[in-house]
Amino acid sequence: MLQSLKIQNYALIDEIHIGFYPGFLTITGETGAGKSILIGALSLILGNRADTSVLKDESRKCVVEATFHITNSRVKEIFEKHDLDYEAETIIRREISSKGKSRAFVNDTPVNIKVLKELGDQLVDIHSQHHNLILKDNVFQLDVVDSYAGNGDLLSDYYSKYREYKDLQGQYNNLKSKSEQASADYDYYRFQFDQLEQVNLTEGEQEKLESELETLNHAEEIKFNLSSASYLLNNEESSVISQVREAGDCLRKIVDYYSKVKEISERLESTYIELQDLSNEIDMLNEDVEHDPNRIEYIRQRLDDIYSLQHKHRVSTEKELIDIRKELENKLEEINNYDFHLEELEKALESKRKDLSAAAGKLSESRKKSIPAIEKKITSMLKELGIPNASFKIKRTDLEAFNEYGLDHVQFLFSANKNVDLEDISKVASGGELSRLMLSLKSTIAENQALPTIIFDEIDSGTSGDIADKMGTIMKHMARNMQILNITHLPQIASKGDYHYLVYKYDDNESTHTYIKQLKGDERIKEIAKMLSGEELTDTAFQNAREFLENS
Repeated sequence: MLQSLKIQNYALIDEIHIGFYPGFLTITGETGAGKSILIGALSLILGNRADTSVLKDESRKCVVEATFHITNSRVKEIFEKHDLDYEAETIIRREISSKGKSRAFVNDTPVNIKVLKELGDQLVDIHSQHHNLILKDNVFQLDVVDSYAGNGDLLSDYYSKYREYKDLQGQYNNLKSKSEQASADYDYYRFQFDQLEQVNLTEGEQEKLESELETLNHAEEIKFNLSSASYLLNNEESSVISQVREAGDCLRKIVDYYSKVKEISERLESTYIELQDLSNEIDMLNEDVEHDPNRIEYIRQRLDDIYSLQHKHRVSTEKELIDIRKELENKLEEINNYDFHLEELEKALESKRKDLSAAAGKLSESRKKSIPAIEKKITSMLKELGIPNASFKIKRTDLEAFNEYGLDHVQFLFSANKNVDLEDISKVASGGELSRLMLSLKSTIAENQALPTIIFDEIDSGTSGDIADKMGTIMKHMARNMQILNITHLPQIASKGDYHYLVYKYDDNESTHTYIKQLKGDERIKEIAKMLSGEELTDTAFQNAREFLENS
């Protein structure tokens, strides 16, 4: 429920702050007084776009703030969805800066316009004359049927299954597309993989082969130098090793009576042993090195294969080639498994389709059962509202494919005259007839579903007298379970309000200003009398105004 509205620097409004109450609230005022300005300001709270043209004073920002009392569970879900702090008394504020920058807040938490609109759709339903066009929309027509039938749980269950079905269908189509593309690429992947598999690379192999080839290419030089080193260390005549051994023998002869050479003698002994080991190792290395033309040719061919593959795949190491081989292997395995996965998805899709079809069937049955009652009620209300020969029917047909609303298409058919065939409402209903039909539908929905606050902006346009009185009675009846704000020019309707507000203008030396106030007692009588007789207030007008209020 809308509890209060504060507006600053919007259109003709300097600043107003007005409170609202439960029940049926009527808003009146002369043409051009600014009643539509209130709707425009409130629309900012509901997520409509705005620019600097709304600023009364372009040097100051515009602020619109509304307080709502919230009990709707669907609204609570929106708070949870967007991680907003839920409060039963929620304040929504919209600011438009002098530069046109817009900011929005829910309980002082910044939100974007999309969130504001999503929240606003659950809080206030503004119905002006141009909103009658929505009556011609088939989705709205289906929503009317579902609202009357109380199909909320069935719709929720169906939509959940529908999303699961569409998600699975998307997976299937995506996999099928991949499968078709992969099948075309299979031979290419197979050829690439076979090339790499045939080479049978191992990590680190390239470096070892390059090192071995370097050795083989210099085998003669290596053997010559190894042999030379071995000769110098250990030839029979003047080898380094024999000379070190003789030097050691000399020191051992004097160590008993010249202890200072003991350490040197031991070091020479160690050097001798180390030189013998070095000599043996050099000999072993010399034996290992052989000039092998066949091995050289093999290594060169092997490295050529590796280099060629690296160039082809634009990599620089054999590890990258091994990774590519593994990737190709996985792709080939994936392609080979596509048929299996597609078959599994087809089975899952069929199961989901059956569940979805069952849920759609329940929705259809509920809709079929509700349609006759809706037709009867709306036809009856239209007759009460001055269309005595009204006929209203809902045509339901089956769709060929599932959509987010089920398998049903509904079409509102209408005729205002005797012996005239019913036709699509968009082709035959006049503006006044659409207004009365929309009011009848809103009233019917309100009996079966907790709607948000509804604001009717001159829905009674084009009516008067008894018809206006009946429209007022319908809205007053609707307001037993919800808050109704009705902007009207008709005293028959204004007098039925539980609360009455007046929008008026005031001119000073510089500009025009719009204000709103709640009327009480004699103020209300005077306003209704003015609506009855114009500016010249007569005793008769006052008497009639009192009677209107007493009889409402």
